[in-house]
Amino acid sequence: TLCSPATRHPGPRAAHGGLWIAMTLPTDPQARKQIPIVTGVLDYFPDAIAAVAAVSKAGNDQHNPGQPLHWAREKSQDHADCIGRHLSERGTTDTDGMRHSAKLAWRALALLQTEIEADRLGMTVEQYNQSLRDRAQA
Repeated sequence: TLCSPATRHPGPRAAHGGLWIAMTLPTDPQARKQIPIVTGVLDYFPDAIAAVAAVSKAGNDQHNPGQPLHWAREKSQDHADCIGRHLSERGTTDTDGMRHSAKLAWRALALLQTEIEADRLGMTVEQYNQSLRDRAQA
């Protein structure tokens, strides 16, 4: 669900370029236990998650200098092409010293998040991305 930053709603949420996007975790306690975010992801890949977070911070500093950390979704939406490029350069570092594999992981997460949000709104990814670009220009 997209809503304004001032809108209050219960449950986990994430800020994305001035938008609050409600996460889709189930409310049923048993169903929630089937999504082990910490023990099923963070505990498995702590170094990789830290590397992806560093990529996120570096990208924000590059594309949104002086602004708080946020995902400026309308600025770069070619995730699949970037995934392919970073995959072809896996095992090496980019000119900024960041691992291509960490950039690939960030792009893969961005692509997946975008697909989930578009689906939730009944849109294609292309329609959703266009709506983000339109919103940024308004």
